[in-house]
Amino acid sequence: MKKREVTLIGDRRRLEKEEPRVEFGISLLETALKETGYGCLWAEAPEHPWEYRLIPGEKLYVGIRKEEELMNWLEEEEVLCFHSREPEGEGFYLQRIPGKMTVVCGGSASGALYGCLKLAELMREEKELPAELNFYDAPAFKLRGPCVGLQKTKLEPPRHTYEYPITPDRFPWFYDKKMWQEFLDSMLRERCNVLYIWSGHPFASLVKVPDYPEALEVTPEEYEKNRELFGWLTRECDRRGIWVVLKFYNIHISLPFALAHGLDLNQSNIHPLVADYTYKSIVEFVKTYPHIGLMVCLGEALRGTQNKTDWFARTIIPAVKQGAKEAGLKEEPPVILRGHDCDPVAAMEAASAEYTHLYTMWKYNGESLTTYLPRGNWQQLHKSLSALGGGHIMNVHILANLEPFRFMAPGFIQKCVQAGSERLGANGLHLYPLFYWDWPYSPDKSEKRLTQLHRDWLWYEAWFRYAWNPWRPEEEEKEYWKRRLACQYGMPEENAGSLLKALEAMGLCAPKILGRVGITEGNRQTMSLGMTMSQLTNVIKYRPNRELWHSVAAVGEQPDDYWRKEKEGLPHVGETPFDLVEDLEYLVECMDKNAAAAARCSVRDPKGLQGILDDCRAVKAMTLFYCWKIKAAMNILAYKYGMDERCLGELGYLEEAQEQWEQAMEWYRKLTALTKETYLYANSMQTPQRKIPFPNGETYGHWTQCLPEYEKEFRNFKANVEKLKNGWIPVGEEEETEGSRLPEAEFTLEGKGLETYTLKKGEYLFTDSDSRIQNIAPEIQGLTGIRFGMGEAIVTGITIKLTLAQDSKILIGYFDDKGVEWLQVPELETNTHADDRGGLAVLYANALKAQGCKAVHIHAFSYEKGTHEIYLGTGAFIVAGVIPEDAPVVPRNAGLEGEGMDTLDWMYE
Repeated sequence: MKKREVTLIGDRRRLEKEEPRVEFGISLLETALKETGYGCLWAEAPEHPWEYRLIPGEKLYVGIRKEEELMNWLEEEEVLCFHSREPEGEGFYLQRIPGKMTVVCGGSASGALYGCLKLAELMREEKELPAELNFYDAPAFKLRGPCVGLQKTKLEPPRHTYEYPITPDRFPWFYDKKMWQEFLDSMLRERCNVLYIWSGHPFASLVKVPDYPEALEVTPEEYEKNRELFGWLTRECDRRGIWVVLKFYNIHISLPFALAHGLDLNQSNIHPLVADYTYKSIVEFVKTYPHIGLMVCLGEALRGTQNKTDWFARTIIPAVKQGAKEAGLKEEPPVILRGHDCDPVAAMEAASAEYTHLYTMWKYNGESLTTYLPRGNWQQLHKSLSALGGGHIMNVHILANLEPFRFMAPGFIQKCVQAGSERLGANGLHLYPLFYWDWPYSPDKSEKRLTQLHRDWLWYEAWFRYAWNPWRPEEEEKEYWKRRLACQYGMPEENAGSLLKALEAMGLCAPKILGRVGITEGNRQTMSLGMTMSQLTNVIKYRPNRELWHSVAAVGEQPDDYWRKEKEGLPHVGETPFDLVEDLEYLVECMDKNAAAAARCSVRDPKGLQGILDDCRAVKAMTLFYCWKIKAAMNILAYKYGMDERCLGELGYLEEAQEQWEQAMEWYRKLTALTKETYLYANSMQTPQRKIPFPNGETYGHWTQCLPEYEKEFRNFKANVEKLKNGWIPVGEEEETEGSRLPEAEFTLEGKGLETYTLKKGEYLFTDSDSRIQNIAPEIQGLTGIRFGMGEAIVTGITIKLTLAQDSKILIGYFDDKGVEWLQVPELETNTHADDRGGLAVLYANALKAQGCKAVHIHAFSYEKGTHEIYLGTGAFIVAGVIPEDAPVVPRNAGLEGEGMDTLDWMYE
């Protein structure tokens, strides 16, 4: 039989040089042609366009609309005619035209590349070039891509969070070109056009700054490796239509630069030397790598809203412009402003006067995945950013509530992308891996570490499938994913259909749990490890992020809200904790039944399927642990809201809670036994930033480490219930504890408008306010505080320069008031460095009361011997004194402004 041949029309050498994306697309077509039995020839475009018909046999022509003579002629003569939209940008049109020629018409080089990709897929399906072909497609989302982090699971003191020089010993995978090619090819198959790379301060690993040679924090050999690899990576990405975007935090500097100039690694204020260094680093970066973009996070170290806006508009944007000028670029490099920890609207308005190629980004569901019905303040922020014009990107961020399990619910993902478009106004997608801090590896316990790219294939495929087109019919999509699962694991479609149902049910469990009873959507909670009873019944103690409940969860009531409404006789609105438990029990039943049905067959990939089934069992155990513990919490709260001033109430509630809690413990013991065999750890961020359920993500990073704490909590509860049944009266036996005054540490104060004073009744808190101290806890009575102007603190913030004679703790007082005029305790959700010096937890609650002000909570932050410039941001606060680092302290509530009804925490602690 005579071999079939196809002639490819074009100048390959010119394409390789001038249009690498088009040439790469044609190379994909050549591979598909050979696989389907065609031989490939090349011929240059004819001198006269109409002479294409003289080239014998089948022909294939790939070109960019309005840029090539042959393509223009075909369209002008209506030989090439579009039945739908005209292809623009990344859009494309495929048509079989008279003269045996198949045309791939791209709206751009990327459009032509995607057209080649689609035609190659059609050829593999039909085993030949389609005889009839009129096909149009284009992406719904302008930007679509995954992020990878140059990050580690643990800190490297003295460096802080995010600070890891790029070196082969830290990131061996970064230098693995084979891995990168596999990843980039999968991105192309999924039509991604952005690769986001996150780092704290990458410049000191990738460029040399002539004026600051001391800033380089890698060896000369490592620097050359980095330059070669990063240059190769950007070229490989460009061939595939992928734009590399490098993300950095502000203001971070390299450790050698900090040591050379006596500076802190993280700058909370704008220092002229640091501004000059950062400016010149960005200029060198843009010159060295002219075809990539930058993503800017104006926090988490830099404090003060105006500071951040100024830093963006006066340092970063001018540096990018200057770098582009020196590189001779005709177009501005794209810059993405991450709307995290700043006023993004103000920053964009300030920058847009000088720069146009700008995008915005904001977290989709915070740092978790909880809903496809985003609402509230965060929805409005998305809308305000998308209204600025240009592009707005939804950032599917961290996924703290999904760790460490697989998430394979394509129906849920499709609705999320639809919501991003319709409810938030997004036209870009930024996707985190499911186990970000340990990329590229998954947390599964296996003989050889699994990679996330392989384990979580559906996670990537689903998000990017719907970023291209979120409006595919739902019923057709169920059939698509059923076939896809059958193909992936080599199983019958009927069983794959059962597996899909199990995965969709499993995918709803963690989002629903966190949205109703979680403390935060942020990084500080590892939801799969559970929650303590105090976290369920005394949520205020743990400083909840209320935007979790009001912006990224269904309308409803947290457990404490439910019983408050019951006591006040108010109607319940939305999902209650009882509704949640009922829904979760149904989902577990559905998941269990369908997972069992899916397992009743032989498969090609038994290990892959077994990993999914193990996750189904683990998620079942986790979910039922939550169900029973929530039931117990609701009974404890019923007791709490009905008890008298002696903390005595209806003991039947506590007895029922004890039985339910026992069921919860049984399921947690099962969860621990399961995960002991299947997972290395639960959380990818194993640092002190993880606080819930227990502090420190390394100490409490696995269920085996948490189980003893839960057992102790339950034992304490049972013992206290028994004491109550035997007539014990808690309040009657409570004795109020009062501490003596803390010792002082010597310090020297510098700074305009600052003065020292003795903390005692009658003293003014601020130099420009009439607020006098009315009451004060004995621990801080008589300490030497620092006083300054309240007005200046509110408008610009206060810089305090202290020289400490020894390692010390500085006592900072925060007012129990959420008004904009008051400095707020830093949040790990917006500032990962919030707990670098300790002090995030309250030392003395309600420790000071002044006229016209709410109570003050005292926090203690550790500082080393020496001189420090301290800038905490805008808002009024107090400095209550300086004590030795090793001074004995006993945290307590001084009770100078009552908390209201007793918390009942004593029952578990």
